[in-house]
Parts: sequence; structure tokens; C-alpha cells
Amino acid sequence: MSEKKDPSVWEGFKAFLMRGNVVDLAVAVVIGAAFTNIVNAVVKGIINPVVGAIGTKNLDHYSSCLSSTCEGEQDIRILWGSVLGATLSFVITAAVVYFLMVLPMAKYLARMEARRKAKEGTQEVIEVTELEVLKEIRDALVAQRGSGHDRP
Repeated sequence: MSEKKDPSVWEGFKAFLMRGNVVDLAVAVVIGAAFTNIVNAVVKGIINPVVGAIGTKNLDHYSSCLSSTCEGEQDIRILWGSVLGATLSFVITAAVVYFLMVLPMAKYLARMEARRKAKEGTQEVIEVTELEVLKEIRDALVAQRGSGHDRP
């Protein structure tokens, strides 16, 4: 009897790494990390100074105190400025991804679909036109045969 040998863990790992979506995912992670740096620079270079015109440049300094005294290390602080900064980073990231990647890709795919449908519609019109021409030729040939048989 021949026994079927199960693939080793190493072979399975190699097969997993060679799948295309793993490489795509790795590229997406690297691009995402680089994009994070851009978003952080926009928040620190543009958003924080605009907020700094009203208060402090560093959003981390915005906080509220829950304890009766906010002195020393016994105080309880809610760092809502940090949450605001992270929220702004998220909104900026989402806006850039949507307006620079998702929206143009959706428009591109819609144009390609419209072109495909237009091409299919044109092809149907051409086929119908050819069919009509062939019918006319057939009718003309039938008419010629009919008139030719009537002659003595």
C-alpha cells in the first residue's frame, strides 16, 4: 500500500507565502505605514498649529481633571486632547483614502462598465443591421427568381 504523505509544516508555510494575496497584504501594510507618517505630519504641521491659535499646539495638553485637585501623581486626568488628535488623524486618513483612492477607482470602473455596455450595444446594432441586409438580399433574390421563372 502506498501511503500519502502529508505536507510538512515548512511546505505549507511556503505555499502560504507564495499566494498572491499575502504579497498584496504585505505591500498594503508597508504603504499604510508610510501613509501614517504623512497623516501624522499633516496633523502636527497643519491641524495642531490651527488648534494652537486657540490654545496650545499640542493636543495632548488638553485634558480634564476628575479629582478635586489636579496636582501631583494622584490626579485623575482624562486626556481628551489625545483622543481628539487621534480622531482627526483617522478622519484625515479616511478622507484621503476615499477621495484619492476609492472615489477615482469607482469612477474608473463605472467608465469601463459603461464602455463595455456601449460596445455590446453597438455590436447588437451591427448584428441586427447585418441581419436586415441579409433579409433584403434574400427577398431580392427570391423576387428575381420569381420574375425569371415567369418569362417564356
